[in-house]
Amino acid sequence: MSKYLFKSRLAPEGLKGLLSEGATARREAVERMVEGLGGRVESMYWAFGDDDVYVTAELPGNTSAAAMGMVVSSVGGVRTSTVVLLSADEIDEAARQKVQYRAPGA
Repeated sequence: MSKYLFKSRLAPEGLKGLLSEGATARREAVERMVEGLGGRVESMYWAFGDDDVYVTAELPGNTSAAAMGMVVSSVGGVRTSTVVLLSADEIDEAARQKVQYRAPGA
């Protein structure tokens, strides 16, 4: 399973829905969506500032995360961006890989 951070900003119609349904109902809807893709929600926080909602979730892979982001963004009530999260072990593994690279003009 891969971990992701989903950052969402509510549009006016999304905020109206939140005020109508409540945050608990939205959390439950997100949990059902993630579980339907074979994943699980690790956390969901509401905030104020540039983004309104932060969700960390485990999903089977990038295609599941992309599918979720596309569907959520397509409905018009929210704009979502996705960040792939890496563990310390994954970063250590990446650091051990041999990468061949030449800088432009070098």
